[in-house]
Amino acid sequence: MNKKQSNEPAVAEPVFVLVRPQMGENIGAAARAMWNFGLDRMRLVAPRDGWPNPRAVALASGAGRLLDHAGVFASTAEAVADCSHVFATTARNRGLTKPVMTPEHAMARARALRAEGQRVAVLFGPERTGLEKDDVAQANAIVTVPVNAEFFSLNLGQCVLLMAYEFARQGSEMPAETVAMAGAEWASHVEVEKLGDHYEERLDAAGFFFPPEKAASMKLSLRNMWSRMPLTRPDVQTLHGMLRQLLRKRDE
Repeated sequence: MNKKQSNEPAVAEPVFVLVRPQMGENIGAAARAMWNFGLDRMRLVAPRDGWPNPRAVALASGAGRLLDHAGVFASTAEAVADCSHVFATTARNRGLTKPVMTPEHAMARARALRAEGQRVAVLFGPERTGLEKDDVAQANAIVTVPVNAEFFSLNLGQCVLLMAYEFARQGSEMPAETVAMAGAEWASHVEVEKLGDHYEERLDAAGFFFPPEKAASMKLSLRNMWSRMPLTRPDVQTLHGMLRQLLRKRDE
């Protein structure tokens, strides 16, 4: 097999190396997973069904550009020859003494190495057997996913997706949680306070705050409940309207 070197910059995102992949569909799925998170440096080591593979293109969907520029190599050693740090994804260490990392830690390390100008590679084994001992020997560290010990086999596309996600997440500025406001605005403090006044007044008239000696603490708890709730202006208007409607029905 002739080596085909892809046109990669001196320092880039991690190179994802698929070692002896067996099915074109899985190569395509891996390309799609990589491109979901903005990664486009793929290398292939001795793909079983040769290269190019039309089944890979079909499964890649809009990520076909990764396959067009993928490097093809005869051996793992050749595929990572220009890399200064290599991670091997495997559930077994194959009897080798190496650091074993979670995907999160490994991709944080990959980002740090990339910032130093180093080229990083991540190895993924064939679908049936995973990486062999000789492949893992090429790596500086092992990456193991904390999956079910009784069923630890991951599909190639799944494993690539997981690692690509972790690398992208490390550099994402997206907050851990946001609220989709759907055009609404948060209620102001005074609006929530007036809502509390409305309910307290009506509940007091209905005799809710009983016995009298507990009325003060009950009112305080109710105020605390309103202030603790993340209410929008439409929420406040709805709660006012609900109470008015209940009282209107009662008085009819």
